Amino acid sequence: EVQLQASGGGLVQAGGSLRLSCAVSGGTLADYSIGWFRQAPGREREAVSCISGYDGTTYAARSVRGRFAISRDGAKHTVDLQMNSLKPEDTAVYYCAAGTPILSSLRQESGYFHWGQGTEVTVSS
Repeated sequence: EVQLQASGGGLVQAGGSLRLSCAVSGGTLADYSIGWFRQAPGREREAVSCISGYDGTTYAARSVRGRFAISRDGAKHTVDLQMNSLKPEDTAVYYCAAGTPILSSLRQESGYFHWGQGTEVTVSS
């Protein structure tokens, strides 16, 4: 069974950077698309950035474009999310998930069926 372990969250000041890592085990990374999602207090979970296992196509939410970058390392079985120029509104619990969404809908939660436990990111102003 595929398992995901998210790490790298923490407390950072606005303008700072964090790098989240999602370690994938129990499956072949190339067989899955990996998505980073986040849920802020009182808000619905939303897709932040995703990467296709098929061809490396990526998706990034408009609110993080130009600041966040997703990358995949097949040798290490990890998918990282580099987060720069962090803002207080980026505060949330970040989850990584694995699945097989259709390429045109990488951001759709329904395509992901293995979820990690979440890592908390707090950005202070």
